[in-house]
Amino acid sequence: MKSTPKKRGLLLVGGVFGAGIATVVVSAFTLFAGAGIAASKDKPHVVNPPVVTGTPQEGKTLTGDRGDWTNNPTDYAFRWLRCGPNGGNCAVIVGQVARTYTLRSVDVDNTIRFRAIATNSDGSNQATSVPTAVITKASTPAPTPPASNGCPPGNPKQIANMSLPTKLVIDKFESNPRVLTSGTQSFQLRVHVTSTSPCGGDVQGALVYGTGTPFNQFTIEEQPTDSTGWASLSFQRLSNFPVNSKQGILAMFLRARKSGENVLGGVTGYRLVSVDVNLHQ
Repeated sequence: MKSTPKKRGLLLVGGVFGAGIATVVVSAFTLFAGAGIAASKDKPHVVNPPVVTGTPQEGKTLTGDRGDWTNNPTDYAFRWLRCGPNGGNCAVIVGQVARTYTLRSVDVDNTIRFRAIATNSDGSNQATSVPTAVITKASTPAPTPPASNGCPPGNPKQIANMSLPTKLVIDKFESNPRVLTSGTQSFQLRVHVTSTSPCGGDVQGALVYGTGTPFNQFTIEEQPTDSTGWASLSFQRLSNFPVNSKQGILAMFLRARKSGENVLGGVTGYRLVSVDVNLHQ
């Protein structure tokens, strides 16, 4: 008579424990399932896709921007893809993993895409830019036309390239001070050299010699012309200046020559000039 309630108690207790275990199992599955869904959402996701900037021309350099991503990526990797003219049929360009890429001849008539791969502790995702415009060949600079007189362009003319029948010409000079006085101890003469060549132009490297006449009024000087065709000669006063109390000019003998040539031949040019003298100043 008393055994029946005991069996009922056992069944009741068993029922309670059975339900509890079932609840725990269901809850655990729910927890793990929820964790799996959350993890998949924690990988980086692109917000603004990568973009490419730069001129789509052979020899030019393109720059890739990785774009904007969610979920705090801790690392990025980059790839460049060469695609067909319409942006399809892409293939990764081997070895190009930097954010810049210099276009080569093989890229001509194709397009380029930039891919960014973002990674964090929960995984990775990738996104690719839209294709560039079709890559064009490098432009070839147009040849510089010759001058209208048929002479090759460029200045100055190098004395080393000159030979007869061309002759050097001393076409300009400047004295500083412009007028020499009884108190002048030194002065500078700037001398400009061109040539008889139809092409003319400043002559660089010509050796310009200068001396006063009569001699021993000022020192003798020789200097090369620079890229503008000018040579600067500095003269120091000597004992024979002035030659007399009525001297009104200082005559200067000037010569322009090519190094290594006979000073009486070759392309050598000569000129006699004068500098004003006022002994009453």
